[in-house]
Amino acid sequence: MKHLAFTLALAAAPASAAPLCDNLGFAGLLAGCNKGDDIELTLGSSKPLGEDVVLQSGAYYEMIITSDGSAELALSGPDFFRAIWMDEIVINDIEVRPMAVDSFEFDDAGELELGFVAIKPGSYVLKIPGSVGESQQIKIQIQ
Repeated sequence: MKHLAFTLALAAAPASAAPLCDNLGFAGLLAGCNKGDDIELTLGSSKPLGEDVVLQSGAYYEMIITSDGSAELALSGPDFFRAIWMDEIVINDIEVRPMAVDSFEFDDAGELELGFVAIKPGSYVLKIPGSVGESQQIKIQIQ
């Protein structure tokens, strides 16, 4: 009876997404074949933030966030930042390996690179706090 209940529980569980490559090798999830397309976002006064994206759970991505300096702007998305494993954040060639992040704020023009592995499936939003326009946010879905 226990075997039947376990089998039924496995059948009811949602299918998990696989990494982008079959043989991850010594590098594991950070293997070159497991890297998805870069995600490019632009912070600028009255400019669209970027395109909505769909990510594969278990795959490695780089998000490049560029501020044009036209205004002091932030990018917030605590739910998304808790659904990923952050490998590193690179600012001015300084690599930071954080445990958690709620948001980023740019006072001037600059660029930030966030390397991460998508982990927790779901729908998430990154947005410029206080903004109301649809173009001032992007939706990220992790499958």
